[in-house]
Parts: sequence; C-alpha cells; structure tokens
Amino acid sequence: MKKPKNKKSRRKLIIGLALSLTTVGGVLYGLADQYLIEHVEVIVQPVHASSTSGSTVSATTASASASAGTTASTSTTTSIGTENVTSDDWNYTSDDMTISVKKVETGSGADKVTYYVADVQAKDASHLLTAFADNAFGRNITEDTSEIASANNAILAINGDYYGFRGDGVVIRNGTLYRNEPAREGLALYNDGTMKSYNEEEVSADELLAQGVTNAFSFGPALVKNGVAVTDFGNVKIDTNFGNRSIGNANPRTGIGMISANHYVFVVVDGRQDIRVERDAQIPIPFAKHREPLIRQIQHRLQLVSR
Repeated sequence: MKKPKNKKSRRKLIIGLALSLTTVGGVLYGLADQYLIEHVEVIVQPVHASSTSGSTVSATTASASASAGTTASTSTTTSIGTENVTSDDWNYTSDDMTISVKKVETGSGADKVTYYVADVQAKDASHLLTAFADNAFGRNITEDTSEIASANNAILAINGDYYGFRGDGVVIRNGTLYRNEPAREGLALYNDGTMKSYNEEEVSADELLAQGVTNAFSFGPALVKNGVAVTDFGNVKIDTNFGNRSIGNANPRTGIGMISANHYVFVVVDGRQDIRVERDAQIPIPFAKHREPLIRQIQHRLQLVSR
C-alpha cells in the first residue's frame, strides 16, 4: 500500500521540478531576449567620408564598446579623401576640420583619473555623423567603437547613447527617425552646428525634424547649461530596466559639448581598467565642474558600456 504513495510523491516531485525548470528557463530566456539576443530592425548603409566631401567625425551610436581604452584608440587621426591634410596620433587638420586630442592624468593610486579631451572644429555640421554597430538599428547589437569607426571611415569616434539596450527614447540618426518613444531628457544636434538638451515628452520628433535636427540622442542628464554646472542629480533617473546602474556608479563616461556652432568638445573618462581610474567617472558633478570653463553652452554625458 505504501508503493502507490511513493509513486505519487515521486510524480509530484518530478512535476514540481519540471515546472520550476520551465519557469526558470522562461525567465532566463526572457532576460536573454531582452538584453543579449540581437534583434535587427533596420539595415543601414555605412557612412563614408567621401560622401561628405572630405573628412568625417563620427559620433558612433554603438550599443557597447570593449572599454574606454578602445574609444581612446579611435582618436588616432587618419587622412581620408581631403586635400591639404596634416595629421598625427593626436592632431588632424584639413580644409574641412581641425581636431586636437589631449590625454590628461590627475591624482595617483586609487585616486588616479585619466581622461581624453578632443577639441573639434568642423567647417559645417555635415562632418559630424553617426553610425550604428554592425550598420544595423535594433536591440542588443554590439560592436567595438574602433570597428564602427573603421567601417565608416571616421577620423574620430566616441560612443553613443546606449539605445540598443532599451526600447524607449527618441532616436534620430543622420536625419532619419528610428524610434519615437519619448521617455527622458535628450540631446539634439542641429544642421546649423548647434546642439541643445530637451525633454522628449515636451518636444515631438516631428518638431525636432522640422527644426533641422540631424541627430537626437536619448540619455542624460545635462551637466552644463548656459555655462553653469548642474549640481543637483538627486532625483535623476535615466533608466528603469533590469540591471541598470545609477548615474553615480563607477562607469566609464563620455561627454559631448559645444563651445560655438560647429565647435565641439568630446571628453572620455577611463574606467574599469587594470589600474582603476574611474573616480571622476563615478560622480558626474566634478566632471561637469571641471569642464565648465571650456564648455560654455551645454554638455551632456553619453554612456559608455564595457563588455
């Protein structure tokens, strides 16, 4: 009489284990589908420097990069299709563009901070372009920034706005609207060489395009507005997705700012290297204050992601 009970208990145990495994498997697949599995929505043609009558600075919209060090390596200048070009590893000058990159190290030991500052002056806004990882728009598409830069003949490249790991935000690239799900503060680049932060929920994508916006990045927060560093980030929340880090956590950081029309500054702060050089990358406030004398109009923080 006890054997049937044992069989029933064993059957219940097997069913329970099967249900548990199915549930866990479903959850893991759901997470992988949302954060790991590639979903290509649109194939985009590569951006070539020759199509813009000369050299191109590409602010790449990579979903991920190998590290902040990889981004630094893309700062090496290259002569592409423009006459009267002078270049070395840290400088580039042509008829259409002037780029100067400086490496800055401060502090020592655990307090050491390494960052790179690129001063970029372009003839017009057509030389500031964007490119997608693997030349495709979608979710979870990753490629090293250096590879994106090479595929699109970029002279200088930085990381983008982490668009591929979220499903919301306003994403405009080279004049094309790819996503229209307003959610947060964004950065708009205009065809007159200027840039401006804006609230995605207050300005529509159609309005942006009508105003001459060529690229819109969905991220934040703004660090410098009207020459003054923003210091209150207590209520700032960029994302609510699973595994998202606070803006105050230790991460590599990249900033983009404008001194005047067609005169830009890119700042890349190292992080997660063999030597930990991420102190300023942890808290945006000192990063903004340091750049305040240089970036007089607006500065935004772009998110760098390390694999």
